[in-house]
Amino acid sequence: MVSVLQRFRLGEAATTGAIANALPMPILLLGPNQEITYVNPAAEQFFDTGAGILLKQFINDLLPFDSPLFQLINQARERNSSAAERDVDLSTARHGERIADVTVTPLPEPEGTLAITLQERSLAQRMDRQLMARGAVRSMHGMAAVLAHEIKNPLAGIRGAAQLLEESLAPEEREMTQLIVAETDRIRGLIDRMESFGDTRSFQRHPVNIHEVLDRVRKVAETSFARGITISETFDPSLPPVAGDRDQLIQVFLNLVRNAADALPETGGEITLTTGYRPGVKFGAGLGGERISLPLEVTVRDNGSGIPADLMPSIFDPFVTTKVRGSGLGLALVAKIIGDHGGVIECESVPRRTVFRVLLPKSVGDEA
Repeated sequence: MVSVLQRFRLGEAATTGAIANALPMPILLLGPNQEITYVNPAAEQFFDTGAGILLKQFINDLLPFDSPLFQLINQARERNSSAAERDVDLSTARHGERIADVTVTPLPEPEGTLAITLQERSLAQRMDRQLMARGAVRSMHGMAAVLAHEIKNPLAGIRGAAQLLEESLAPEEREMTQLIVAETDRIRGLIDRMESFGDTRSFQRHPVNIHEVLDRVRKVAETSFARGITISETFDPSLPPVAGDRDQLIQVFLNLVRNAADALPETGGEITLTTGYRPGVKFGAGLGGERISLPLEVTVRDNGSGIPADLMPSIFDPFVTTKVRGSGLGLALVAKIIGDHGGVIECESVPRRTVFRVLLPKSVGDEA
């Protein structure tokens, strides 16, 4: 017969487990030999692995041998007290960049058990990056207007003068005038792209099938800049429509796929497009401060060279680029368009694995 004390402890354990399962932060329990004895659903999502598999593994199986998490674990065991550290690098080749605040706490029982809680920084970081990127975009509005007025008109005069001069020169002497015309056209094109940042007009949103958008992007890519590159797709066919502008979304993903293609090696390059539904993802990004649900996830993944770590915090800023001939406006414009849609874009990058992840709202009327 179960005693009152045993029933109380069983009830207490059940309540504790229910609370841990409901928490949004990943929680793991480790046994004396670093074996994983418990994971909550958030930990399953963090490691992208089900509990049935995780509970058969050791923490060493999930992270590189030099992970700083192991130092915290050793410290907690040696001192028999909690050990915590901010911004711990938990990146792996499989999961990409992962930064989290970590706390390791010894539990009184079972003996030798440690509780590990992870507070992932990516949510806060992605919002910080988006706010900084949008702030940089807003600062370009006035700059674009000044450039358009003060530079484009003189450029037209310079181009016209070069063309008139070219008419009086022999064909073999026209190289310099042609260079002047080409360079003025290049500068005008750059200013035209900058002017697009100043377009603050609202646009009409319609239900958009994101798979039709991605299919269009793939066809354009395969017939032009991505010839010979393998583009694979992993789509969720039940995904509801996106609330947005079809042409602008095509521009976004065409730009992301082009960037991915430019980063690929000469052989063995691959781009993967995925879609999925992520319920519960909300951000306080509304004009009135309301929390907006962004359950629709689209990712563009490549196995290219990756983005240098020192550029990662500013890749969505204007004029930041890894390309020799790039203007650095492509990703800034992508961030602006996604922001105009009320969405969020983030990037994770290690060599051979770069992922751009876009979170978007679903169309009104498709509340599932």
